[in-house]
Amino acid sequence: MKPRAPRFPIRLDRVAPGAQAPMAPQRPQRPVHEAAADARRHSAPSGLGLDSGAVRARMVQRLRAQGLRCEPVLQALEQVPRHHFVDAALVAQAYEDTALPIGHGQTISKPSVVARMLALLFEGQSARQRGSLGRVLEIGTGSGYQAALLGVLGTQVISVERLRPLHERARELLQPLRRANLRLVWGDGRLGHGPNAPYDTVIAAAGGEALPQSWLDQMAPGARLVAPLHGAGGGQVLMVVDRTETDWVRQVHEAVHFVPLKSGIG
Repeated sequence: MKPRAPRFPIRLDRVAPGAQAPMAPQRPQRPVHEAAADARRHSAPSGLGLDSGAVRARMVQRLRAQGLRCEPVLQALEQVPRHHFVDAALVAQAYEDTALPIGHGQTISKPSVVARMLALLFEGQSARQRGSLGRVLEIGTGSGYQAALLGVLGTQVISVERLRPLHERARELLQPLRRANLRLVWGDGRLGHGPNAPYDTVIAAAGGEALPQSWLDQMAPGARLVAPLHGAGGGQVLMVVDRTETDWVRQVHEAVHFVPLKSGIG
């Protein structure tokens, strides 16, 4: 009588003493550079999320829809990554039109307000003629975001911050951008920065009861200043000042809300 064949294949779960288990075939090892290239191909593509230019492009599209028409400013906003200047806990809101805290009682202004102030600067006669904001004095470096935009729009930028921790943090955040035309100064912003005066453009990110005379004195003929200022009704408004050969001509624009302008350093 013939032995019956097993109904199922036999599995060798154990190896007899003294015997060797069959080895699985080994793949030949690839050169290291090929393995690294393959890993890069399977990694997440760059440019996704907040690093994507499409995120900034959508912010710019919203500003266009709101009526912003200053092309140099729109291009700068599309170029500079705002989320690099926002606290990690708030980074998801970086491209929303909202002001965000940056510590020490200070904020990074809404994109629409930053864009509006920069566009007002470009409406000045000298800026239109140059196609540039020229030599810029910024009062209140804050996170460094607006300074980065000014570095794109101006030929030389001096940005003054009175709070040492913010000054040092902005220096760290701006360093990767490698803007050779941007210089940060720790000092009293109410005094401006006389060593590099006169300036073609002055912009302030804090508002007081009056414009410091030092800012006006450091404006070159043809220069334009944009700053928040307390208005007659108690709130803040945007003040635009144009320097002529003999005088300063002022214009009052829309209401805004900025942190108060303070003297001294801290």
